[in-house]
Amino acid sequence: MVKQLSWKVGGQQGEGIESTGEIFSIALNRLGYYLYGYRHFSSRIKGGHTNNKIRVSTTQTRSISDDLDILVAFDQETIDVNYKELHENGIIIADAKFNPNKPEDTNAVMFSVAFTQMATDLGTSLMKNMVAVGATCAVMNLDIKVFEEVVGEIFGRKGQAVVAKNMEAIQAGFDFTKEQLGANAGSMELDKADGKKRMFMIGNDAIALGAIAAGSRFMAAYPITPASEIMEYLIKKLPDLGGTVIQTEDEIAAATMAIGANYAGVRAFTASAGPGLSLKMESIGLSGMTETPLVIIDTQRGGPSTGLPTKQEQSDLMAMIYGTHGEIPKIVLAPSTVQEAFYDTAEAFNLAEEYQCPVILLSDLQLSLGKQTVEPLEFDRVEIRRGKLQTELPEIENKEYFKRYEVTEDGVSPRVVPGMKFGIHHVTGVEHDETGKPSESAVNRNIQMDKRFRKVENIKFDTPVYKNAPHEEADVLLVGFNSTRGAIEEAMERIEADGIKVNHAHIRLIHPFPADELSALVQSAKKVVVVENNATGQLANIIKMNVGYANKVVKFNKYDGNPFLPHEIHTKCKELF
Repeated sequence: MVKQLSWKVGGQQGEGIESTGEIFSIALNRLGYYLYGYRHFSSRIKGGHTNNKIRVSTTQTRSISDDLDILVAFDQETIDVNYKELHENGIIIADAKFNPNKPEDTNAVMFSVAFTQMATDLGTSLMKNMVAVGATCAVMNLDIKVFEEVVGEIFGRKGQAVVAKNMEAIQAGFDFTKEQLGANAGSMELDKADGKKRMFMIGNDAIALGAIAAGSRFMAAYPITPASEIMEYLIKKLPDLGGTVIQTEDEIAAATMAIGANYAGVRAFTASAGPGLSLKMESIGLSGMTETPLVIIDTQRGGPSTGLPTKQEQSDLMAMIYGTHGEIPKIVLAPSTVQEAFYDTAEAFNLAEEYQCPVILLSDLQLSLGKQTVEPLEFDRVEIRRGKLQTELPEIENKEYFKRYEVTEDGVSPRVVPGMKFGIHHVTGVEHDETGKPSESAVNRNIQMDKRFRKVENIKFDTPVYKNAPHEEADVLLVGFNSTRGAIEEAMERIEADGIKVNHAHIRLIHPFPADELSALVQSAKKVVVVENNATGQLANIIKMNVGYANKVVKFNKYDGNPFLPHEIHTKCKELF
């Protein structure tokens, strides 16, 4: 038996690859295994190679595995593209329809199984993915009964006859493959899981749930990969809660609509990816100037321009901090796990209202679309704080305007919703005085600029830097943000086994940068290896600007569209010593 294995299914986009992985992983999640799944897919609706790699483990895992145990291939391209990931005892299960050829430079064993023909004999070739699931069960010595509940949920609306046929397809794949395995029977059998119930979700679902928990009932957005699932989830859920989602005509409208809703007192937000964020920049500046709360989700992807819309990258960092023209206070958060994506999204709404500024929640494609096991979320941990939003105002004499931008010690002014008695004031994107009236006075300009930036001098955010630092003095400090955390954590064990002392810091508050929290770890390390999916080392440069010690900082960049693997980080650290 094994404690974990990696399974991948591949074929042409649009022929059921995603559903095959979904059925396989949901069933194993319900048995109590921990899973981590990552999809490689093309930026088109149908056609082009796609695969879904799923890691199954008896312990928590947050990273794609270095190698591969089982490859399920619906076409020859899947074998040609992915076989080198297979370790020497790996197994290929291929559809006999395409007369599969095993490359000569692999020791993996290949079994040809008639996925398509078996499914066709049972009524429709569409069930070939169920045959593949059955074949996988044979290799893993899994009881196919574990799939009955999942198949019933997915196909139940089509009637019990359809459910029964799909289970027949799984049984057919199981029986045929079992006969073929011989000495390989049970070679991939997993240790028994703990049987505990856990959630299985992508980061985008967690972000959407976090918005709901925070009391947000309005989202304005335009579809874009890899952010669209947030909108799609809320389209289904918000109407039941008295809320709504508006698909706007473009990203500019989405941002300004969200600003308008927040101005009216509604907790509203928008979500997009790099190209959409470029269009939102002027509106983000408007939020900063008018001191209107605004939450923006940025799910990073490969750029620039259309770039690699379905591939991993972390290259929006500098744009999210410095992208707006002029200078405004803003907050940039970067969760590193699905759990953090939920809690940090909820907290983003609190920070936006408490500090009356735009708050950007930075995700990336791997975190947003990677599906993983999640411990039950604690909704009672979420609190709603609305800052200085006033519910009533004292009477103002002489019909004076309300001081919406009143100069205060902490920089945060009292805020009202439209129509509140004694709350009348101007709102404008040009510089203004305390009542909102336009003003080009040099003295007023300095006063208002200083007031706005005082707001973010002392941001209160739980765990701005996640630290795993067992050593007072380390040979290497590994630093990352967003989804690189899992690969870093796994690499640490291997680096320590080589006798190299390693600490880990993961940045969750990107801006204002938590220099004090990171400084001690940087000082006590010989080398600081910054792991990030971009070409220029944006986080490394930010660390140099805010913490110093540039001579210690080593940039480790990957920008080919693929996530980091643990062995890559391990190898990089070994090279330094």
